[in-house]
Amino acid sequence: MRRVAARPLSWLAALLAVYLCAPFLAGIPQIGAADWQGVDWRSTLSAVAVSAGSASVASLVILIGGVPLGYLLARSTSKRSALLGFIVQLPLALPPLTSGVLLLFLLGPYSWVGQLTGGKLTDSFAGIVLAETFVAAPFLIIAARSAFAAVDPMFEDVAATLGHRAGSRFFRVTLPVAWPAISAGLALAWLRAFGEFGATVMVAYHPYSLPVYTYVVFGGQGLPAMMPLLLPTLAIAIVCAALSIYSRNGRGTSSVEFVNADDTNDLSQSHAAIDTDDRRLSIVLKKQLGSFDLDIKWAPQTRRLAIIGTSGSGKSMTLRLIAGLETGQTAMVSLGDASLKGLPPEARKIGYMPQDYGLFPHMTVAQQLAFPLSADAASARQWVEQLGLSSLLQRLPQELSFGQRQRVALARALTQHSQLLLFDEPFAALDTPRRRRLQQSLRELQKKISAVTVIVTHDPDEAALLADEVLLIEQGRVLQAGSMSDVFERPATLRAAQLLGLHNVGQGVLVEPGVVELGGSLRLSIAQDSAMGGNVMWRLPASAITRDQTGAFEGIVESIELRRGERYARLKIQGAAFDIPTDDPQMKPGTPQRFAIDMNRLTVWSI
Repeated sequence: MRRVAARPLSWLAALLAVYLCAPFLAGIPQIGAADWQGVDWRSTLSAVAVSAGSASVASLVILIGGVPLGYLLARSTSKRSALLGFIVQLPLALPPLTSGVLLLFLLGPYSWVGQLTGGKLTDSFAGIVLAETFVAAPFLIIAARSAFAAVDPMFEDVAATLGHRAGSRFFRVTLPVAWPAISAGLALAWLRAFGEFGATVMVAYHPYSLPVYTYVVFGGQGLPAMMPLLLPTLAIAIVCAALSIYSRNGRGTSSVEFVNADDTNDLSQSHAAIDTDDRRLSIVLKKQLGSFDLDIKWAPQTRRLAIIGTSGSGKSMTLRLIAGLETGQTAMVSLGDASLKGLPPEARKIGYMPQDYGLFPHMTVAQQLAFPLSADAASARQWVEQLGLSSLLQRLPQELSFGQRQRVALARALTQHSQLLLFDEPFAALDTPRRRRLQQSLRELQKKISAVTVIVTHDPDEAALLADEVLLIEQGRVLQAGSMSDVFERPATLRAAQLLGLHNVGQGVLVEPGVVELGGSLRLSIAQDSAMGGNVMWRLPASAITRDQTGAFEGIVESIELRRGERYARLKIQGAAFDIPTDDPQMKPGTPQRFAIDMNRLTVWSI
């Protein structure tokens, strides 16, 4: 779809564009009128060589120091780093002659550096390089800082869990992802250094660089001699600008999203050998982060696990502590008899998968599978076949569907024989049909491997499908933990029931043996053993409540809601609230009704 800018914006853009193009157009007629006979080509080429050579050396110096500096400025949040970031940008705001004067204070014949070098630093090729480095470095540093800031730290976290130390993560993941923007900044820095005049003429008048030589010729011969000198500068500027644009736009990788590609897979037909290792996860975690305090202890007995909590409850922090990506006051993690306490993430041999599975955007599928430091080639080939990845090996992540990305991330983790797979909200960003398909595919894979899988989610249905045990956390504390069936059947608190999405669960009072008050004046008899305390939790299935004109209980329909395509009625029966699915046209908001309740299906337990 063609997007049209607002008319005033188009006018303003056109006005500035015309002005910026006009000088180039004005120079075209001067080509024929230029004094080509009086050109000293030897001196001109020497000046071009000095400028190109000094700009190249300066750019190399800037690249070597500017990339690490940009990375530190992007990753640090300290006030010192903010101050440093401000200072290194000052040359952009200074007039070039001012920059040259400042450099003379440092490098001039009477400065301590000048005296140390015998006054030879100025009026030398090295002096030109130092002047150009000072004025051009901010272009690369700013580009590098912006590029690194745009790289999701999640990529470094995933690389760490795949066995790579900090240096390897930087050079193999972070730098390649940021490189297109950095290379654009490098091209601009080179161009700025090549065209530098003010600082150069103050620090090193000789040998002539092209801008200084142009100034000298203009003073001696005037405007007619300028065009032959301008053409090399224009040609080089055009090449550098083109390289900058090409770098920013990437290098021909496809950006097509195959959203309708195969999100299902053949896991149900795969026959991967099941590892009989029977290790179990155990964690004791404590971490203070500002006013937030995490304190989790959990020792599940099965391999398929889920952590449920609201945003900010600490579930993602729990996962990162397990992975070793964060440290805490206490971070005891064990897998069977093997303790992971104190091990860095690169030594834990786990698979950590964030929402989009953490595939590195610059690597093909084949490179992703070979990336784990302890990747086993035989295992990689096995999982390529089992997960149907053979035809995808040369694709980049942006050329894969979500289902294909999921399979690649799983295969990458399994090539290093990971015995612990951590999923942080892996399906949160997907639409419902696709989410269901990918959940089913992951469930099939869980049946075929012995690795412990931990799914962090806020969706109780997802947890019920993918886990046998669940941990409910709220504000960094354990609300309840246990088998999926026990927790769903008997939530410990009303808050736990809310996290699980349960209806018709509440707190009541055992008013006398065999009689429980559910709320308001509604009292029901219970058939189960009533040897329990006064305060209890209760649960009544929705199917145990039916509209019946001869029913023993009178209530009112408070509202009608649609939930996942089903019609639900919100009831108030003698002060107690219930939700029931219904297609009964008589059930309308505000209408009084009579209901029958099957008290044999009421479950009550102590709290």
